[in-house]
Amino acid sequence: MMTNPTARYEDSVLFCKLNTFFGGKMNLARIKCLSFMILALCKVQTVGFYKLSTAFDSGADSLSCMRRIQRFMSSYMSDLDLIARFIMLLLPHTGPYTLTMDRTNWQFGTTDTNDLVLGITYEGVAFPVLFRLLPKCGNSNTAERIEIINRFIKLFGKDSIESLTADREFVGEAWLNYLNSETIPYHIRIRENFGVKDTRTGKLSKAFRMFNHLRLQQSLVLHRIYYLNNQLCYLSAARLKNQDGKPELQIPASCNKPDKSLETYKKRWQTETCFRAMKTSVFNIEDTHLTHLDRIERLFAVMILAFTREYLAGIYKHKMRKPVRMLKHGRKAKSLFKYGVEEIAKTLLNYWNKAKFDIFQFLKCT
Repeated sequence: MMTNPTARYEDSVLFCKLNTFFGGKMNLARIKCLSFMILALCKVQTVGFYKLSTAFDSGADSLSCMRRIQRFMSSYMSDLDLIARFIMLLLPHTGPYTLTMDRTNWQFGTTDTNDLVLGITYEGVAFPVLFRLLPKCGNSNTAERIEIINRFIKLFGKDSIESLTADREFVGEAWLNYLNSETIPYHIRIRENFGVKDTRTGKLSKAFRMFNHLRLQQSLVLHRIYYLNNQLCYLSAARLKNQDGKPELQIPASCNKPDKSLETYKKRWQTETCFRAMKTSVFNIEDTHLTHLDRIERLFAVMILAFTREYLAGIYKHKMRKPVRMLKHGRKAKSLFKYGVEEIAKTLLNYWNKAKFDIFQFLKCT
């Protein structure tokens, strides 16, 4: 059978990068399996083990490959901090970083799992760096949020954080107190009906009342401090259209730099690109039959590596070869992630495809 030499080349480049970083912390067989799984995800774009096994670029039959995947998922003790360090090694941005904290729900059969994710925003996306799977429905609690932030600080230092963005569910007195006491800059959206107190007059009012006069596309920054959940913060707001096209107030609270709050908060939406890719757009994580939380965690880690690799390939192609076409309303015709997915899949699956440039240049060993 004729094999694709480009796929062989990409496998060696990816394996070299993984082995350089994980060598000594993971045995060669597992590193090789990990590189095969990342490649296979890019080819078949689904997490189903059978389809992944058919896309392994090895001499073994698909049944052997599937058993290899199953052993990897069942027995490998993944070090998520190592995964985070590896992703940071790939990113072209050196910081300080704008972090985004978000939560999404996966449903595996009748099992609900919440995924608390801390990502780094860059070029229109939030790259997942740290995550925690929560075996429950509903929101995360303060202890779970603090734990993931403390892990990031332990790995990369507090100075690497420019600011933290989050949506309306990530508010609460203990949580804001932690961010303020640790001097972690934040821009977190609050609900319109939140009660806020003027520190000068002691007057308590609903947050929306201070911004009710704003028209569509108008914004306002209040340069005085308010109490929110007994914590001091600044407030700003803009009236914008939501996903349904209806105007609504977006009111972020921040500990400092309120003039930058609205612009910084917009970056929070970049995490949705990642969630769409993993949930429905590409990887379809809910198609997996895994039910054990530790195995789902390993699968999620593999997906994060594949996602990062594909998005970076899209950025590289956009900058070095052919920019994504811009539409009349100023948006890209396709996301940089889809741009990278298409190029890598075409290169790996089409034997006769002759790439006009090295799409895997950013992965080469240094």
